[in-house]
Amino acid sequence: MLIDQTHLPGELKILTLHTIEEMEAAICTLQVRGAPAIGVAAAIGLAVLAREIIEGEYESKLRVYAERLRATRPTAVNLSWALDRMLAGPHDPESLALQALAIWEEDIITCRRIGEHGSALLHDSDRVLTHCNAGRLAAVRYGTALAPIYVAAEQGKKIHVYADETRPLLQGARLTAYELSEAGIPVTLLCDNMAASLLQSGKISAVLVGADRIARNGDTANKIGSLGLSILARNYDVPFYVCAPFSTVDFHCEEGGRIPIEQRAPEEVTQAWYKERMAPAGVEVYNPAFDIIPHENIAAFVTERGVIRPRDLSKVSPCNP
Repeated sequence: MLIDQTHLPGELKILTLHTIEEMEAAICTLQVRGAPAIGVAAAIGLAVLAREIIEGEYESKLRVYAERLRATRPTAVNLSWALDRMLAGPHDPESLALQALAIWEEDIITCRRIGEHGSALLHDSDRVLTHCNAGRLAAVRYGTALAPIYVAAEQGKKIHVYADETRPLLQGARLTAYELSEAGIPVTLLCDNMAASLLQSGKISAVLVGADRIARNGDTANKIGSLGLSILARNYDVPFYVCAPFSTVDFHCEEGGRIPIEQRAPEEVTQAWYKERMAPAGVEVYNPAFDIIPHENIAAFVTERGVIRPRDLSKVSPCNP
């Protein structure tokens, strides 16, 4: 069971998924989205599917299902990480269910630690800018980029969040503004093209974003628009922090140019969320889901292991906690 995020903020709809086709569609159409969330969802989904496979086809079918889930979102490395972890241990249904539950529980702990380390970077009355949605809806609990905000609020700090609307699917407007409002945290919504003016005004203390994949050199893939925001933050001397679990670091990927970028349907740009088309029929559309933030634009990575500078990322062992 999961929240269908395509209906927010207007309707809180719960999905129950049973088949591989339903699980593929839920991830592809962003009914469930956010790098940590799709990793956990895929792990639980694989465990559910394992119980339905007949004995003679078990191993082959299990791997086919894992590869079908892996193919749904090519950029977010947490998805592959979770599936690889599921397949690394015993493959019987009971063991897979326990592994999926462990991934679910660890996500809560990981995001809480990200929040604690990130909150230490924030001061009372700070104003923070964020892009897309990397909060509770993008994880099991707390989220990544919004975890420092939630923990800071628990600590009594008054943080005001400015949320980019995040075109073309408006995850900032529909999801970030929704969940922060529900949590009682002050939030101001702005169009993406207003971020430059806001940063120029000097009102913003820090920029917090999540990540879908981090290369070994620190180059980071995040929601489209993050690159421009990082350039603006650097220009106006505002620290730009990437908040993500350490599993998001892909040590097999040397630099950002090697990260695969998902291209999404043109209809998301020409007509999504509107009753009528916003562009003429037949017009060509460029619609990458992500862009690459150069490591030199990132002040630090906020992970469950602590705050890590880009130059130190490759020195941290992928195995040691």
